[in-house]
Amino acid sequence: MAMNLNLTPTVWFGLFFTPVLISAGQILFKLTSAKTGNASAQGLLALALSPTLLIALAVYGIGTIIWIFTIKSVPLTIAYSFMALTFCIVPLLAAVFLGEAVTLRYAFGAALIISGMIIINS
Repeated sequence: MAMNLNLTPTVWFGLFFTPVLISAGQILFKLTSAKTGNASAQGLLALALSPTLLIALAVYGIGTIIWIFTIKSVPLTIAYSFMALTFCIVPLLAAVFLGEAVTLRYAFGAALIISGMIIINS
C-alpha cells in the first residue's frame, strides 16, 4: 500500500511530532535515572515523586494521545514506520542535553533508517 500523500496537516503533525515527544521522554527518563536511588521503598517513593519522571510521563502521555488520533487516519503499517525516527532523534537529543557523542556510524545508521522509511512509505 502506498502512502496517501493527501494526508491532512494534522496527521502529518502526529506522524512526525509523536516520535519527537517519545524521544524527549527518553531523555527525561535518562535524566531521572541519574537521580534515582536504590529499589527500596524509600527510593521507589522518591522516584514516583520525581518532577523529572512526572514530566517524562506527561510527555509520553501527550505523545500517546496524539498517536491514537493519528493512527485513526493512517494504517498502522504505514504510521508505525515513523516511530523509527526515535532511533534518529534520541541520539541527537542525547548529544545536546547529555553530552553524549554522535558518531559517523550513528549518522550512517540514521540515514539507513530514513531510507527504509522512504522505501516503506513509497
